[in-house]
Amino acid sequence: MNRRTWTLLTSVALVVIFGLLGAFVRVPYVALGPGPTFDTLGVNGDVPVISIEGQQTFPTGGHLNMTTVSVTDHLSLFGAMGLWASGRYALAPRELYFPPDKSEQQIEQENAEAFTDSQTTAETAALRYLGYPMKVLAGEVVKGSPADGVLAPGDHLLAANGRPITDAPSVRAALAGTRPGDRVEIRFRHADQPERVATVQLAQNPHGDQQGFLGVAPVEQPDVNFDIKISLADVGGPSAGLMFALAIIDKLTPGELNGGQFVAGTGEIDPAGRVGPIGGIPFKMVKAHEAGARIFLVPADNCAEAKAQAPDGLELVRVATLDDAMKSLDAIRAGQVPPSC
Repeated sequence: MNRRTWTLLTSVALVVIFGLLGAFVRVPYVALGPGPTFDTLGVNGDVPVISIEGQQTFPTGGHLNMTTVSVTDHLSLFGAMGLWASGRYALAPRELYFPPDKSEQQIEQENAEAFTDSQTTAETAALRYLGYPMKVLAGEVVKGSPADGVLAPGDHLLAANGRPITDAPSVRAALAGTRPGDRVEIRFRHADQPERVATVQLAQNPHGDQQGFLGVAPVEQPDVNFDIKISLADVGGPSAGLMFALAIIDKLTPGELNGGQFVAGTGEIDPAGRVGPIGGIPFKMVKAHEAGARIFLVPADNCAEAKAQAPDGLELVRVATLDDAMKSLDAIRAGQVPPSC
């Protein structure tokens, strides 16, 4: 074979090798893009996204859509380049979403747990806003602490050191002035059993605080006799909390919270109703706008990013708390302009 033939064969071989590498070799990146959006007032399949049993509910209208971000993994070079070139996706280092010290199963479980926690927190924030009574439960019980073996996660805390437990901060307040070695009484209820009283000896605080250490992390939950169920599968993370809380309030109160309009949004929420920032808001806004939303509720700390990348025609409403969101929806129903980004 002459030189021209060798050159041609070499070129073909290089093209084939590059094509195989581009098509099959994975790159250490994931693609972030618009994920599914779900109407929290509607159904997923044939199942209501939010159902309330044992309490009167009221008809709703319009939409209150939660939004998500898709994460595409196991990308080939050509696949990554194609998604990036589409303009709908961004590439990010894979290790940010799949840390090398954790398995994919562990990460999926953590995301699922965060989503479940967001549902519980949304219920608490919504029912607190509506004025329902709260109760304080033992959350985590520190192993080897004075509470270990006395309290179990889920126990209802009633009093400590002679002071009633009315909210999570009151647990620490009840121990104010105590020192390691002091003995205090804890009054609590385990499941549906009668009240119990136990005396524990406080320990040294591992964080250096001079106050005596009990070793229980209190959590607040609504003290109600009805059930709220949120049914969404294959969704992870805590960012749907705000929209879940609004949907619960809408179902438990007369009238249409959104005035019959298509409202979407995002935001993590805590039991007190504070709305925290989230990631991926540009992708969430794109999907919400494509689904028909004209109003998007934005966590206050995400406003600058959202304003810079909002689709044309999507009104951004700034919210820092659940109360902010409610007042903004009141303004929208009244034809007024809510606080914007």
